Amino acid sequence: MRAGQQLPDDQAGGTPAAQDPRGAADPEASRRLRADAARNRAAIVAVARDVFAEQGLEAPLETIAARAGVGIATLYRRFPSREKLVAAALTEKVAEYAAAAEQALAAADPWDGFAGFVLRICELQAGDRGLSDLLSMTLSADEQVEQLRRTANERVVALIDRAKAGGGLRADFVGEDLVLLLIATAAVMHVTRADAPGAWRRFVAMALGAFRRQDAPDLPEPPTTAQMTRAMVRLATERGCGGRG
Repeated sequence: MRAGQQLPDDQAGGTPAAQDPRGAADPEASRRLRADAARNRAAIVAVARDVFAEQGLEAPLETIAARAGVGIATLYRRFPSREKLVAAALTEKVAEYAAAAEQALAAADPWDGFAGFVLRICELQAGDRGLSDLLSMTLSADEQVEQLRRTANERVVALIDRAKAGGGLRADFVGEDLVLLLIATAAVMHVTRADAPGAWRRFVAMALGAFRRQDAPDLPEPPTTAQMTRAMVRLATERGCGGRG
């Protein structure tokens, strides 16, 4: 075997592939091995979704492997990086984020659509620490997740423009302000989760009140898109997800 070549799942533990008496590979055994590999992958993804929701994206991969009933080597064969596992586990959650933005655009009142979207996203954050982490970082190595995020962001920009045009949202609000809110809300949730799990709702309500005030003094300059992108890439890297700009 060439250096660095990976063993298939059935041979990783030293067990040779099943063969018939003539030395040929047994097709039925191969199908069973593929079915076992598919079950392992599904189990890892399902457990990862739960563990990330409980502990955030920095949860130990060894914990996920143990709960899924597989070895850590099997987990890494299926998902060679944490980023790949995060993407597989949270794609559906990011799709929910994009769907929430689409539903908000259909609201008759532009402000109600915007405010309802903000509340819904924060509710998703409160119920899933993994998603809360993901919304404040990039996952650029996974095109499916980032395409969903781009789609959601386009809808969010439309929501913001619509709410401004309707007179409900202050004119100096920008998309980066929503990212700041999600990061701040995640911190509030993390600190108060055990003792005051609903405290984030008051924080978000106060933020929405500030977003709506048209008579308030001008805000300081917002962070630029490039600055927020660098911050999100850095958070991804710190969480072991290899964020790249």
